[in-house]
Amino acid sequence: MTPHISSQKDDIAKIVLCPGDPLRAKYIAENFLDNPRLVNSVRNMLAYTGTYKGKEITIFSSGMGMPSMGIYCYELYKFYDVDTIIRIGSCGAYDESLNIFDTILVEKSYTEGNFSKALNNADCHLIEADEHLNSLIKETSNEKNINCIPANVLCGECFDYYVENLNILLDRLPKDFNLKAAEMESFALFYTAKYLNKKAACLLTVVDSHYKKQQISSEDREKSLNDMILLALETSLKI
Repeated sequence: MTPHISSQKDDIAKIVLCPGDPLRAKYIAENFLDNPRLVNSVRNMLAYTGTYKGKEITIFSSGMGMPSMGIYCYELYKFYDVDTIIRIGSCGAYDESLNIFDTILVEKSYTEGNFSKALNNADCHLIEADEHLNSLIKETSNEKNINCIPANVLCGECFDYYVENLNILLDRLPKDFNLKAAEMESFALFYTAKYLNKKAACLLTVVDSHYKKQQISSEDREKSLNDMILLALETSLKI
């Protein structure tokens, strides 16, 4: 047990899927896992462990933002011996070729924040997902005919729709970064995984766009991301 997780060690599987929203964790457990059981409810950060096609998997909500993700992924890796975490979240599109409900596989995550400096006094702002894990996800996407778009993302500290001048923010990014989307957790996950010699990947579903003025409801965000969920679960069978 930790200050944030009430689970016993054997309650948590070696493979964890991390949606941000606790209700999405509940939805995934109830609709995709066999025999799911609630293994954490501290602060209502719901977690469930069950099986998918015979493979034990934990669905553990991470909350919003790098500090929250940083807490949960660190404790899962360090104190529960989790080997692999796949974030399954949502993002906003910064590329006009992307549409609502497109699935993105994050290759690189960039942040202006100081998560790395806070954790271990390192000056790191750009980090990659686990290469082997990403290759398994791409392989699975081809096998299951689930379109998956490799992309680099901005991992922000402020929800981008509240940023006073988004163009100024975008102009500060590295010119060769090839930004396609923005979210708020991937950098903390990738950096913590590398720091602790673990594996991490991030799948995202586009839920809004800065180009096409497309949006979906909070209920759709919770329940309509099934392609991404299935891709993460099917990949987990290969790990």
